Amino acid sequence: MKPLELQPDWADSWKLSHAYDLMELWGDTRHRGYAYAYANRRQATLALLADVLAPGARVLDIAAAQGNFSIALAERGYRVTWNDLRAELEAYVRLKHRSGEIRYAPGNAFELQFDEPFDAVLITEVIEHVAHPDEFLRHAARLVQPGGYVVMTTPNGGYFRNRLPRFSECADPARFEAGQFRPDADGHIFLLHPDEVPPLAAKAGLVVDRFALFTNPLTNGHVKTERLLHLLPRGWVEAGERLSQCLPGPLARRLLVQMGVRFRQGAAPAGPQARP
Repeated sequence: MKPLELQPDWADSWKLSHAYDLMELWGDTRHRGYAYAYANRRQATLALLADVLAPGARVLDIAAAQGNFSIALAERGYRVTWNDLRAELEAYVRLKHRSGEIRYAPGNAFELQFDEPFDAVLITEVIEHVAHPDEFLRHAARLVQPGGYVVMTTPNGGYFRNRLPRFSECADPARFEAGQFRPDADGHIFLLHPDEVPPLAAKAGLVVDRFALFTNPLTNGHVKTERLLHLLPRGWVEAGERLSQCLPGPLARRLLVQMGVRFRQGAAPAGPQARP
């Protein structure tokens, strides 16, 4: 992936993307909680995909923003299609892209259509930004071939600091439609709770193939621990993160910030799959 230097004549969306790239990829650790949490999420996401699909598989990355996962997967040999509602970000992703196959399909995620289905669809940090997560998951599932996968990451709604409503208890999600698709935490509408995931999967024709909770409050810099992250060696923080992932289920659902889910469409063949 090619590092970029900020240019004064860039569009605002490019400048914002570059600021996130500095934290996520290029060494800006002023907000260490964000950087550490992103590294956790990146590792978990790529593992959820690589565990079941070998390079050569076709992957659609929905709401991919500045394309960091798209590029990482292309560099590993996957055949990737990038998507985002902000069409102007395509040119920014092209600037960073050095190797591997990426196709571009900007547009509304709910309206995407393709001539053939994908081996996997990636939906990272997007389902919490839509008013109808059930419809969104169903649409993602329709873009996957039988036996294929949907890989999702999203904040854990069971986390003790979450104050947003449960989707399953909302009588009229349509009232949130005017505010959907807004980026960043201010755009979060619902944070799914772990017990809401299997029913949503079933309605979409999916089954939960793998479920994981990760990123504790220290790793994320929550509860006033951001300053502590600047004092502790990163190895200590990572050791604490590994220990926290061994917590009993009820405690993990309250204390861990992030969830990663791999859904399967129908009966998946055994072993890593790739199309020739």
